[in-house]
Amino acid sequence: MGFPVQEQETYSDYIVYVDESGDHGLTRIDPQYPVFVLAFCIFRIEEYRLRVVPGLQAFKFQHFGHDMVVLHERDIRKAVGDFSFLVDAARRDRFMNGLSALIDGMQFTLVASVIQKPRLCERYQFPRNPYHVALAFGLERVYGFLRRQGQHDRTTFIVFESRGKREDEELECEFTRVCDGANYNRTRLPFRLRLGDKRSNCCGLQLADLVARPIGRRMMNPDEPNRAYDIIAKKLYRSGGVIEGRGLKVFP
Repeated sequence: MGFPVQEQETYSDYIVYVDESGDHGLTRIDPQYPVFVLAFCIFRIEEYRLRVVPGLQAFKFQHFGHDMVVLHERDIRKAVGDFSFLVDAARRDRFMNGLSALIDGMQFTLVASVIQKPRLCERYQFPRNPYHVALAFGLERVYGFLRRQGQHDRTTFIVFESRGKREDEELECEFTRVCDGANYNRTRLPFRLRLGDKRSNCCGLQLADLVARPIGRRMMNPDEPNRAYDIIAKKLYRSGGVIEGRGLKVFP
């Protein structure tokens, strides 16, 4: 007796990596960083495989002599761990200029959700989890991008950083709920969730981590010089030439 032949799943030409900046708690809001940012980096798989990953590895070999180091925005900013050498101003300039040039030259599209936590608490008596709010906004806009690329009827993998058993379970539940139709268009989203540990040295997760905080800083202090955001802004998804509400969703 033979087994029934199953139709092979059709995968899209894109993959998406997601990371956050800030915490999603609402009980004690940090006045120095009262926002939560979820950044979705959308790569064409061929571009990611042939240019993004080799480019990031070459950068690591240049500055560390190996490619095992994991680029983490917080550690770079605070010059700790593998990045303690950045206390030297000259070495820091070389490193940061090289990293900026690397990201500037990469081809990817960025969607970001920014949740302004104090305003969320002011507007709603029982505000929803900022992570879940940002997730829905992001997935809706990634789907909009993929529709424009003719990829909306194919399976696209969305890769998130693993944050712990309870958090991962909550994410899987909310991700499934949104993809099953709890979204703006009330349509099924053809996305599949994957979780990855940042220590796995995934290039896409590291890049998502690097771009998230500059967006948060920009939303908090729009007049403050922000070279990182100036580079990132070129990657933000545009629809009809408009970024706001498309590639960059700020709520409320």
